[in-house]
Amino acid sequence: MTYVSRPPGADGAPVLDPPIPSTPAHPARHAEPGRGRSKPHQDRAGYLFLLPWFIGMLFTVIPFFASLYLAFTDYNLLNAPKWIGLDNFAEMLRDPLLHQSLKVTFVYTFVSVPLSLVAALGVAMLLNRGVRGLPVYRAIFYLPSLLGGSVAVVLLWRYIFGLDGVVNGFLGWFGIEGPGWTSDPGYSLTTLIVLHVWTFGSPMVIFLAGLRQIPVIYYEAAAIDGASPWRRFCSITLPLLSPIIFFNLIQSLISSFQTFTQGYVMSGGPANSTLFYNLYLYQRGFSQFDMGYASAMAWMLLVIIAAFTAINFLAAKYWVFYDN
Repeated sequence: MTYVSRPPGADGAPVLDPPIPSTPAHPARHAEPGRGRSKPHQDRAGYLFLLPWFIGMLFTVIPFFASLYLAFTDYNLLNAPKWIGLDNFAEMLRDPLLHQSLKVTFVYTFVSVPLSLVAALGVAMLLNRGVRGLPVYRAIFYLPSLLGGSVAVVLLWRYIFGLDGVVNGFLGWFGIEGPGWTSDPGYSLTTLIVLHVWTFGSPMVIFLAGLRQIPVIYYEAAAIDGASPWRRFCSITLPLLSPIIFFNLIQSLISSFQTFTQGYVMSGGPANSTLFYNLYLYQRGFSQFDMGYASAMAWMLLVIIAAFTAINFLAAKYWVFYDN
């Protein structure tokens, strides 16, 4: 207890106020039930929800390291793997079909990816103008990207561009005799590039979402200053949309390097004109049962994709602009 003193009273005696109870420096707090400590059953529930992920990791990590070991072996699925060191990688330097598959894959990737991104951005800008019935158009343009890699669509593509297909039938109306688009080595890869460009729906939806995030006030201020539409596109749209362009570029690049279904349905095309890298990997592994060589090819593909991805990340600082 503490007493507070006042000036003395009439009789000269000091006047004391009633005692004030002293409060402790750190009053005891009543702990809320369940707060500050974790319950065992809550931990078990969390691990239970993570269990499917851990199981899935086993099906990924084990084959990952197994393929790394098999890349240095001679393995045909029937006999035990035999360690041969770097022989598989040395054979890759002398394999003409491997070189052809790399050429086909590089041409397909470096032509189809820019064209598909340009088409996706162009359609996204048209839809961003406030078109009536936007959800319907968005679904229509997105649908081909869901079906573009399926066997049925590739077979349909072969029918459209076949010797007696729809395209040659249309050209016949004008007296033009069209080539066999899928049977001619000079056109077979081009038809698959057109198919890839046609499936631009996924990046188009992402571009459309990015365009919706650009403030309209920027365009209004540029228009007041007399900037042309092309100037507004180059100075406002592209810089502010560059992170999304970069994201779509990386995604499309990785996906194109992994192309398989189109070449598989075309069976490599005439003169191996559509022999994609993944298709040749499949042929060596599951047709010729050379799993060691196929594993080495898979790791080479990983290195190629990682190298091009790293190059894009290094170059991104020169053209990708983030809003701080």
